[in-house]
This record gives sequence, C-alpha cells and structure tokens, in this order.
Amino acid sequence: MPTAPTKGNLIARKRSLELANTGFDLMDRKRNILIREIMSLIDRAGELQSRIDSCFSSAYKALQAANIAFGRIDPFAESVPIDRSIEIRTRSVMGVEIPSIRDSDAPVRMSYGLRGTGSALDEAFVRFHEVKRLTKELAEVENTIYRLAYAIKRTQKRANALKNIIIPNLTSEIKYISEELEEKEREEFSRLKLIKTRNESSR
Repeated sequence: MPTAPTKGNLIARKRSLELANTGFDLMDRKRNILIREIMSLIDRAGELQSRIDSCFSSAYKALQAANIAFGRIDPFAESVPIDRSIEIRTRSVMGVEIPSIRDSDAPVRMSYGLRGTGSALDEAFVRFHEVKRLTKELAEVENTIYRLAYAIKRTQKRANALKNIIIPNLTSEIKYISEELEEKEREEFSRLKLIKTRNESSR
C-alpha cells in the first residue's frame, strides 16, 4: 500500500533515508576495518602453524631420543600435572567479542625428579611445552578469525539490505510523495487562479 502523500510523511521518509545512508556508511567502514584485521590474523595464523609444525617435528625427535635413552617414559609423562593456568577473557573489536587467552608467565619447571632421567627427557619436555604454548596462541588466533569472518558476513548482509532494498525503497517513496505533493500544489494553484478569474469577471 503506497504511503500517504503528506508533508509529514515526506519529512519522515527523508529523515529515514538520511539515517539509512549513515548506517550504510558505518557498516561499510566497519566491514573494511574487520577485513583488514582478519587479513593480518590470517598471515599470523599461517606463521604460527608453520612454527607449530616445526616444533612438533623437533618435539617428536626429542621424544624418540628420550624413549631410546630411558625406555618407555610413561611414568614421567604421567607425573606432568594438568595445566589449569589458562584464563580466557574477551576483548571487543568494532563490537565483536573475541577471545584473549591469558597464560601463566611462570618459568618452565620439570614435574619429575632427577633420578633416572637425563637431558634427552628434559629436551622432550621443553619442546612439548613450547608446542602447547604455540597451540594455545594459534587457537586464540583461529577463533578470532572465525568470529571476525562471521561478523563480516553479518555486516555485509546488513549493508546489502540497506544499499539494495531499504535505500532504494525510501528513495522511491520520497519521489512518489514529492511528485504527488507537487501535483496537488499545481491543482491548488490552478483552482485559486480560476476562482480569482471568476471573481474578477463577476465585478
């Protein structure tokens, strides 16, 4: 059903159009900022994955050397306590809540005694500790990428709705109301002119 062609509706539609254009500009800016953020994180994720691959390779070589030196090292592995030092917080980037992992800065401490062990076992322990640290860092980055990608998708969807549906509809309504009001004004002008002519001729 077409909008009633009144001056009040024209003013309201113009105000709505102004807000829609502002909203589109903000959405577009937000999308560009999020894309820049995600691109830098994708590069970082690739670098971290490469470092983890290399670290895993070194860690398994160290583990193999420890197994050769001490036989099965299950008892030593079982002595490593469960890590409960991880704390996950969130921070906001353009309204998107992304995770921030806080880890203990405590130095690496061996959880087994010195008896029956040696440098090969220590090397494996340190290498796997580094794998764990890098994995936590990669998990934070990849989760952030996922959340930013989802936010970009939603922002793009809203921007498209504004650009392709809402703004054209408002523009069309404004044009319709303006043309109808102009037509009414012309009719009113013609009517007044006719009345004036009749009044003048009746004198």
